[in-house]
Amino acid sequence: MLGVGPDRGIGAQLCHRFAREGLHVFVGGRSLDKIEAVAKAIRQQGGMATAVLADATQETDIVRLFQAAEDACLMPDAAIYNAGNNVNGDLATMESSLFENCWRVACFGGFLFGREAVRRMLPRGRGTVLFTGASASWRGVPKMYPFTAAKAGLRTFAQAMNKEYGPKGLHVGHVIVDGAVEGDRILKGKPYIAEMKGEEGLVSIEGIVDAYWYLHTQHKQAWTFELDLRPFKEPW
Repeated sequence: MLGVGPDRGIGAQLCHRFAREGLHVFVGGRSLDKIEAVAKAIRQQGGMATAVLADATQETDIVRLFQAAEDACLMPDAAIYNAGNNVNGDLATMESSLFENCWRVACFGGFLFGREAVRRMLPRGRGTVLFTGASASWRGVPKMYPFTAAKAGLRTFAQAMNKEYGPKGLHVGHVIVDGAVEGDRILKGKPYIAEMKGEEGLVSIEGIVDAYWYLHTQHKQAWTFELDLRPFKEPW
């Protein structure tokens, strides 16, 4: 798992869920304190978890994340790329570095992650690779040029992976999270959004986690490439 932030976030909660299902989870992220806290909490609950410091934009870090599993004599059954950075701005005044940095996290990192997953899963002919997308993966949004371009690129990259490696036994999936998520970044960081959305107006983290596990456990003769998740009251 790469892209783990606060405990009440998609990445951390996916780690908890997959650990509860019996998998040894490798928790990857840029904040050592956060990933170690998640790994420690999993172990305290009887699960298996290892924290690995990793920046999604650094090739050596991605390789090290997968190597950590190999060093533990484990091969990945599921690999989830959840890194992203939603940035926006006026196109006429936008610095090129803003666009490039967003692309490196949300798209380029997905390429590195997907490549390393394929290298390890393909010889066994099985494994699940999942990517987190957003409504920006589908459509351009004014002011969100970097995020829209990066997420659209990640989606088509995942789709290409699915078409090439699905017939070889690898299940590649893409999950569209369409809406504000009911986690710490909104509830603690931007509570006004939760208030604006109203009761049951945020995307449930538990619902998101259920969707990822569902994709991972699907029968191989009925695989899904993409799921889109939103609250029942979200306009789209």
